Amino acid sequence: MIPAARDAIRPQPEQPLVHPLMDRAFIGALVRDFYSRVRADSRLGPIFASEIDGDWEPHLEKMTDFWCSVILKNGAYSGRPVPAHLKLKQVREEDFDIWLGIFKQTATELCEPAVAAVFVERAERIAQSLKLAMFYRLSAPGTSPSES
Repeated sequence: MIPAARDAIRPQPEQPLVHPLMDRAFIGALVRDFYSRVRADSRLGPIFASEIDGDWEPHLEKMTDFWCSVILKNGAYSGRPVPAHLKLKQVREEDFDIWLGIFKQTATELCEPAVAAVFVERAERIAQSLKLAMFYRLSAPGTSPSES
C-alpha cells in the first residue's frame, strides 16, 4: 500500500476538547456528580461500595485524572483500567448500559450539547472497550478458551 493511502485509512488521534469552561475543576465536578449518582443506583452502588471502602476521594481524584486525560489529553492518568475492571467478578455486561445511562444523564445536565456529545462519545468507546476486555476475551491461537 502506498504511504498516502495507508495514512488516509489510519485513524486520526483524538484531539483535546478546547472549550473556555473545560478544565480540571469542571471535569472534577462532573466526576463527583456522576459518582454520587452511581453510588445511589440500586445495582451499581453496591458494586462500587464493595470495592471502595470508606474514603472515596482517592478514587474520585483518580477518575478526575482519567477523564482529564480522555477529554483534555493532558496525560494526567497513568493507571490501567482493564486489569482493574477484570478483577470485578460481580460486574455483568448489562451493568455498562446502566453506567453509560447515568454518565449520559450527568453529562447532558452539566454540559452544553456539543461538550456533552464529546464526553458521551468517548464514554461509549470506553464502555465498549471494557466490555470487550471483560466478556469477549479471545483465546490465543491454537488453544481452547479454557486453556488461555
